[in-house]
Amino acid sequence: MQTEGTDSTMNKTADYQFTIIVPVFNEKDNIERLEKELARFLPQSLKKTCVLFVDDGSGDGSGEMLRGVCERNPDMYHISLGRNCGLSAAMKAGIDKTFSEFLGYIDADLQTDPEDFNLLLAHTGDHPLVMGIRTGRKDSFVKNASSKIANGFRRMMTGDGITDTGCPLKVMRTSFAKKIPFFTGMHRFLPALILLQDGGTVKEIPVRHYPRVAGQSKYHLWNRLAGPFKDCFAYRWMKKRYINYTVSQSDL
Repeated sequence: MQTEGTDSTMNKTADYQFTIIVPVFNEKDNIERLEKELARFLPQSLKKTCVLFVDDGSGDGSGEMLRGVCERNPDMYHISLGRNCGLSAAMKAGIDKTFSEFLGYIDADLQTDPEDFNLLLAHTGDHPLVMGIRTGRKDSFVKNASSKIANGFRRMMTGDGITDTGCPLKVMRTSFAKKIPFFTGMHRFLPALILLQDGGTVKEIPVRHYPRVAGQSKYHLWNRLAGPFKDCFAYRWMKKRYINYTVSQSDL
């Protein structure tokens, strides 16, 4: 696990109902569009919403650009990791720093639309995790094929029944997100990890999908297949040892 531990210090996200976590790694060509699309969505959100950018050790100037974005937009904030730690670590850092009732996740490449968060937020009263299913995917043949193979193997190994765990549009109840056991590759198993918890349910909603218009994907055939296959075995090991409890009384 790549983390320094859970941060329990309250911050500005506690003033909001919903925090959108955006991990960023070398996405300078997408930052301007990212700012525009998120700024357009915030007034339309079904809940009072802020944005939390997590700069995952970018080396292309993305971090400096994000600081400018947050200076211009009062409902946007950022944290920067000391080095590139990977998507799972960036997501954990964002979750650790979030204190709104709900949190969301979207990729910086904007292949999904922030406006579709409202489709997911409409169901948060009934499910601690609501996630998208990418319709009419605009990815390459290799990426689509490897995704289908990885999704099928993951469903067989985890039994989570989820159609598209890789969809980069998700909304979670923060209290559930903070209980997730984090490890490298965890982001591929968010639905399965939520289902392990008492009361954990997942709903999938069709969302729009677009081609990447700037920057480069950080994933290729090898890490899109080999990584998930290995992580499935790690999940199976962890599932048998998962500790799940609720406190019935306390005088703290």
